[in-house]
Amino acid sequence: MAKKTKPAAVEAKPAVHPEIRPGQSIELLKELHILTREGQLNQDSRRKLKQVYHLYQFIEPLLAEVLAETGSLSLADHGAGKSYLGFILYDLFLKAKDVGTVFGIETRAELVERSRVLAGQLDFPRMRFLDVSVEESTRSAELPERIDVVTALHACNTATDDAIQFAFAKDARFLVLVPCCQAEVASVLRHNKNASFGLTPLSEIWRHPIHTREFGSQLTNVLRCLQLEAHGYQVTVTELVGWEHSMKNELIIARRTGVPRKNAMERIEKILDELNLNELRSRFAC
Repeated sequence: MAKKTKPAAVEAKPAVHPEIRPGQSIELLKELHILTREGQLNQDSRRKLKQVYHLYQFIEPLLAEVLAETGSLSLADHGAGKSYLGFILYDLFLKAKDVGTVFGIETRAELVERSRVLAGQLDFPRMRFLDVSVEESTRSAELPERIDVVTALHACNTATDDAIQFAFAKDARFLVLVPCCQAEVASVLRHNKNASFGLTPLSEIWRHPIHTREFGSQLTNVLRCLQLEAHGYQVTVTELVGWEHSMKNELIIARRTGVPRKNAMERIEKILDELNLNELRSRFAC
């Protein structure tokens, strides 16, 4: 009897997933752990992909507007970390175009180097990564004098404020901010708590520690929005629906109109006075 031969092993190919947009870099999705090393999607990675697309739908129209009106595009991502957001925006929007540059700004040198290596592997030539602070990036010759779009995704505590100041210095047309870990205002509320009790009955709002933290976080973003309006930006605040892995899902989108809201700075001053937060004047009332 003739000996049966085993069929030759066929190398498994990554599945084609309808969730993934045509032309997306499979290698990038693997590096971001949205796809497994075998190119597969599981329940967790499907959720991550949904979140990526949800955020992208807010940013893509802003990029398209700038590109259509100016013929060029510059985007700076502050507190970039592994440059997750920058890579996704480049892959989905800029990769197929001949113009536009994404700058990832991050102070951790090892993450900057990792991003540089990955951009080379993916052949994303118009991505730049800077190992500098926000203050240094404002003066850096490696960045253009003007930046069209500034993003800061989950930049912790005052890093979001630093990104806002960078946008003012660079006359940015749009800001897209997802603030995180707003501890500074809560810390000042806590430090001044005893004195505040004698100044205003509103101090009851942050009398308990959990309320101090939550009120401080919300107040931080309120002051940021007023500051943006005082500098001539129209502000929209919404929620990143579907970001179940994070409680910090507030999205602030600011569009420069060049027309400051007349009473915005006055309201910042009154809020700081009323809530006994005068030591924060140099951060928000500027």
